[in-house]
Amino acid sequence: MKNSSVKKLAIAGVFCAVAVVGSFISFPVFGSKCSPVQHMVNVLCAVLLGPWYGLGAAFCAALIRVLFGLGSFMAFPGSIFGAIVCGFVYLKTKSILGTMVGEAFGTSVIGGLCAYPVAILIMGQSVADVAFYAYIIPFLISAVAGAILAGIVVFGLKKAHALHTMQQFLND
Repeated sequence: MKNSSVKKLAIAGVFCAVAVVGSFISFPVFGSKCSPVQHMVNVLCAVLLGPWYGLGAAFCAALIRVLFGLGSFMAFPGSIFGAIVCGFVYLKTKSILGTMVGEAFGTSVIGGLCAYPVAILIMGQSVADVAFYAYIIPFLISAVAGAILAGIVVFGLKKAHALHTMQQFLND
């Protein structure tokens, strides 16, 4: 196993822990428990680790949150799609703002639409009670808040000339 893979795996584990602990900072919006720290972690993973490590950290955090009752099954579509979209946006463009928008789009539109079958099939909600697009707005609110938090952190690291150093360290 390459040294950079071990470093990235360790950092992904730390980010997963931050997302789980950060789930205590959440707020209800239209039947969804919004956790902006997860979205901040998604953007940080995208910028520092790449899309696959971000996806792994988001999945593990969602699984732990569900197992410990810190979140509902909405944690899966509410975190995974944003992580993968923003990871690929950063991989292809290296744009921090684009990555933040990718997180918001992936979580709110793709994750919000994928939350509908989760609500119906897994959580047992009635089709009459949930509109197909019902989770887009709550997921958008959470993702935008988290993306802004991540933007503050990433732009701060960039201004301090630490972002590039961190990226090089993780890739060596």
